[in-house]
Amino acid sequence: MIPEALAAVLRNAPLTPEKVAFVWRVTVGAAVDRATTVELRDGVLYVQTKDATWRREVERSAGVIRGRLQALLGSETVRSLEITLK
Repeated sequence: MIPEALAAVLRNAPLTPEKVAFVWRVTVGAAVDRATTVELRDGVLYVQTKDATWRREVERSAGVIRGRLQALLGSETVRSLEITLK
C-alpha cells in the first residue's frame, strides 16, 4: 500500500533533479546512491559510478533498476540507462 501511494505522489510531482535523485536513492539504496551520480535527460538516465566495481553492479541490475524507476516515475520517464565511470 505505501509503495503504491508513494508512486502515485511521485508521478504527480514535477520532474526535477531533486525528485530524480530521491527516486534513484529509494530504488537502489544508500550504498549505490553514494557511489553514483545521476541525471535524467530525454528519457535516458545517465549514471556515473565512482569505480568499475560499482559500474558492473549497476549494469548487472539495470533491468530491475529501470523497472523500479518506471514504477515510481512513470513508464515513459526512464526509457534507458547509460552507465559510465566518473
